[in-house]
Amino acid sequence: MAEKLFSPEEKSQIKAAIQSAETRTSGEIQVHIEDRCKGEVLDRAAEVFETLKMYQTKDRNGVLIYLAILDHKFAILGDKGINAAVPADFWESTKELMTSLFRQGKFTQGLIEGIHLAGDQLGAHFPYDQTGDQNELSDDISFG
Repeated sequence: MAEKLFSPEEKSQIKAAIQSAETRTSGEIQVHIEDRCKGEVLDRAAEVFETLKMYQTKDRNGVLIYLAILDHKFAILGDKGINAAVPADFWESTKELMTSLFRQGKFTQGLIEGIHLAGDQLGAHFPYDQTGDQNELSDDISFG
């Protein structure tokens, strides 16, 4: 079910948003989608964060957007480097914007907006390094 939520074109748009955001930062953004959330949403997002090895980024500046579509749950989880840099209410305000779009059935747009906001913050605090930056994590959506 999770893989069928987005058309191939929508998946490409989401991946393009990740790639665009990452051109401005050394940070990494990943999107993980599954049908059901096993347990509390933040706990599950932390498990996925670990499974995807997002903690291995050089500056600890990875951001995971996690969705459990059948349970209508999602979370945004940043690593300690980015969490120390963003305003205290940043993830919550980003989540509220995404939620409003999700409620309108605009899942692709909601994800893209969240990715762009995360990318703006990553770029402000972890700018792209032209001399040695490399894409540390896949830009593809992962499914569970």
